[in-house]
Amino acid sequence: MAVAPMDNNIYLIQCTATGAGLLVDAAAEADRVLALLGATEPVGVVTTHRHGDHLGALAEVLTATGVGSWAGAPDAAAVAAAAGVPLPRPLSDGDRLTVGALTISVIALRGHTPGSIALAWTDPDDGLTHLVTGDSLFPGGPGRTRTPEDFRTLMTDLEQRVFARFDDATVVHPGHGLPTTLGAERGSLPDWWARGW
Repeated sequence: MAVAPMDNNIYLIQCTATGAGLLVDAAAEADRVLALLGATEPVGVVTTHRHGDHLGALAEVLTATGVGSWAGAPDAAAVAAAAGVPLPRPLSDGDRLTVGALTISVIALRGHTPGSIALAWTDPDDGLTHLVTGDSLFPGGPGRTRTPEDFRTLMTDLEQRVFARFDDATVVHPGHGLPTTLGAERGSLPDWWARGW
């Protein structure tokens, strides 16, 4: 679901076997976010990174649902301060979250922010892998970085932790805009390196 003027994507990862669900990026419009949950039994909310446009409804959603939240360890304190919520449970690269029968892997993609993370899981019904990448990977390239070092860090993490690990059919669900696949983006890696953004 896209919300707010920046068309932030909010995702609900739901286990169809149990009804458990994980909300990703409570960006804005809390009433719509809560309606999206419907009869889902939420286990928590993950914030992909510390930027304010990805956490505007976090406090209201946490209060309404009574669940806790997670964020990448280097961003957790900033998320708490920006949203006015308790410190999210910190996540690190390689951590796993359980949502009903689903196991969701945490991938640190440093660079857009120090604690940016992606979530990966494989659909048990069709075997397709999905990545929710926040603002770290979009159709057409990596997310915005502020310094050449941040760009190199993000690109290295994307190459080593995403493109080297997952196949071309993997679906990428970015923080804004439409989805893509790793296959559609893989051939552009040299171009991204060359342009430096």
